[in-house]
Amino acid sequence: QVELVESGGGSVQPGGSLRLSCSASRTIFGIYHTEWHRRAPGGIRVLVASLENTGRTTYADSVKGRFTISKDDAGNTIYLQMNNLKPDDTAIYYCYAHLGASNYWGQGTQVTVSS
Repeated sequence: QVELVESGGGSVQPGGSLRLSCSASRTIFGIYHTEWHRRAPGGIRVLVASLENTGRTTYADSVKGRFTISKDDAGNTIYLQMNNLKPDDTAIYYCYAHLGASNYWGQGTQVTVSS
């Protein structure tokens, strides 16, 4: 079993930046495929960014050029750097790791973008 814990959420004005972190209870990043998802108020959970264990990254069109997913060298933490934030980015952000039949979700961290 792996526990994922997100941090770094908060309130920010439009145009601001935040960096989310997701820490794992054991070293899995770089082995597992990892993703950030978000769920806006009243919405469903959607994929924002992914980092495959090959190093390949993909992004939702709505965040391309503004968000960057990465991991630390130790493989214990993944990040989501979010720049030029917009009110539409307001959501609970979740990290997710999966490999084969194994998959783990974090509890989420709230991001609010408002003036």
